[in-house]
Amino acid sequence: MNEEYGVIVLGTGLTECILSGIMSVNGKKVLHVDRNPYHGGESASITPLEDLYKRFKTPGAPPASMGRGRDWNVDLIPKFLMANGQLVKMLLFMEVTRYLDFKVTEGSFVYKGGKIYKVPSTEAEALNDPRTFEGIDPKKTSMREVYKKFDLGQDVIDFTGHALALYRTDDYLDQPCCETINRIKLYSESLARYGKSSYLYPLYGLGELPQGFARLSAIYGGTYMLNKPIEEIIMQSGKVIGVKSEGEIARSKQLICDPSYVKDRVEKVGQVIRVICILSHPIKNTNDANSCQIIIPQNQVNRKSDIYVCMIFSAHNVAAQGKYIAIASTMVENKEPEKEIRPALELLEPIEQKFVSISDLLVPKDLGTESQIFISRTYDATTHFETTCDDIKDIYKRMMGSEFDFEEMKRKKNDIYGED
Repeated sequence: MNEEYGVIVLGTGLTECILSGIMSVNGKKVLHVDRNPYHGGESASITPLEDLYKRFKTPGAPPASMGRGRDWNVDLIPKFLMANGQLVKMLLFMEVTRYLDFKVTEGSFVYKGGKIYKVPSTEAEALNDPRTFEGIDPKKTSMREVYKKFDLGQDVIDFTGHALALYRTDDYLDQPCCETINRIKLYSESLARYGKSSYLYPLYGLGELPQGFARLSAIYGGTYMLNKPIEEIIMQSGKVIGVKSEGEIARSKQLICDPSYVKDRVEKVGQVIRVICILSHPIKNTNDANSCQIIIPQNQVNRKSDIYVCMIFSAHNVAAQGKYIAIASTMVENKEPEKEIRPALELLEPIEQKFVSISDLLVPKDLGTESQIFISRTYDATTHFETTCDDIKDIYKRMMGSEFDFEEMKRKKNDIYGED
């Protein structure tokens, strides 16, 4: 560890592992360290099931009806991959998919007026048809004006903005409609890729993703150390120069880390409640889908934030035969967060076992350009990877001074290893 590195990465959450892989492919000498004995950090998949009970301090052991503990891989942070989205493009480019298997999920649903409706391809295609613009300038006309022009009701507005365009709030309504159109286009293209759903999910859980990028970094010369405590981040004249662990010092002029390593450099901007539920049945009114995402738009339940539900089952190699894992999540808005998540839990009943967590939403206090310490954001309540991708691209730009360019990265890879 007593060496000079191009960049040191602390924590093996998905954000940190993707950036570690990118930096390694970019030619930097990477040291990647985690205090935990496993990859994934807060985006880990917990196995066996007994460890999940221990993590949440749940009394007793899993009942025999839940099968073998080692058949379970339970995500702490629920996320689906958009089948044509930025993260999937990154996965394909980085060749992580050679190590991973993916399964198409069975549908995306939206909650409207107390009922669950499937998000269809026909509506996405219709909303994306330029012939429906009728003279609207996508760069100037707001989405609110578009909805008004076509006399669309609140249910359709909620459906379009939150289930198709995946906005978390209604702030987008007063922005130019071009961004919303592009988001709907992405949904439509992702749906067209597989025909059944716009989302993918890795077999054996999301914890496979950080491990895949860890392997990638190692292929390009990165060094990984798990179960390695960090005693000190060493600064000089306000800039990072290294980290100290077990008496050894690794030196670097750039550092990437998750908020848990630099608590004095982050601030709390909210809280997220997540409830992991074990079920023996699919969710009602989803056509018995074995995997799905449900979005409950804020307006449907008189809230400021959407509520999300992500469900997967045994065929994803995450649960014992015939069992389902559903995770509900939302931003905390008052002093009774479990009541706030209740609309989602009512959709899941009966629930065999649930595990409740409330975590702080942490963001860096500054951009990191002065200290050269670049801190990721904690994972929000969404069940898709859009905000994670945005955070990755933002950190890369601040570190490197330019936008992340897939084609340029591919050229660099080919210069070293030849064409695919």
